[in-house]
Amino acid sequence: MILKTENLSVNMGGREILKNVSFEVEKGDYICIVGENGSGKSTLIKTLLGLIKPKSGNVEFDKSAGRIGYLPQQTDIKGNFPASVWEVVLSGCLNSAGLFYSKSDKARAGDIMRRLGIFDIRFQRFASLSGGQRQRVLLARAVCASENLILLDEPVTGLDPLVTDELYHLIFDLNKEKGITVITVSHDIAASVKYASKILHLGKGEIRFYGKTGDYVNSEIGVHFTGRCCEHV
Repeated sequence: MILKTENLSVNMGGREILKNVSFEVEKGDYICIVGENGSGKSTLIKTLLGLIKPKSGNVEFDKSAGRIGYLPQQTDIKGNFPASVWEVVLSGCLNSAGLFYSKSDKARAGDIMRRLGIFDIRFQRFASLSGGQRQRVLLARAVCASENLILLDEPVTGLDPLVTDELYHLIFDLNKEKGITVITVSHDIAASVKYASKILHLGKGEIRFYGKTGDYVNSEIGVHFTGRCCEHV
């Protein structure tokens, strides 16, 4: 077990967003959090990260989790944002770097950028990149921050289909080849059932299903949700 929640409840603006959410994550899992808009998916991610304080319940990380890598939803970057790709990726090591980055920090950042295909653009300004390139950079930063666990909040929002597919493959490879545990919010149910080892389905702030992807696809809610989503593809 790398992560466990027990009876996690969150209230925001006088409204209950999450209600008694309990689940465990094993090392090496690739979990997609799915559900309708407003079901509490992003709130759950932010609560796991400690960005939102729960009303009740607990979030427990095993010591093997170490530092956590986080890739937030895409945000607009001002054109005068000065940092280079190299600086953004390397900043993922800040928590362990002290005052200076070590040789191992720099080597790790370089290896990750090569793996994600952004090493050749490492000296370009982050603000000048395309949406797909920015997401690769932010994914590299998240992986730099943690060798064990990364949390992703709708990482492909706003990307074109080709770039979306490339990013899904990169995340899948990091999970399978490097053993990084992945927890991601997704609106793409087809990609979720293709890549994830487990599905966590939220509905009105409650867990409606949590388990292996194959079992989800054959469950009542899985058949209903995947079938309904496919009608709009």
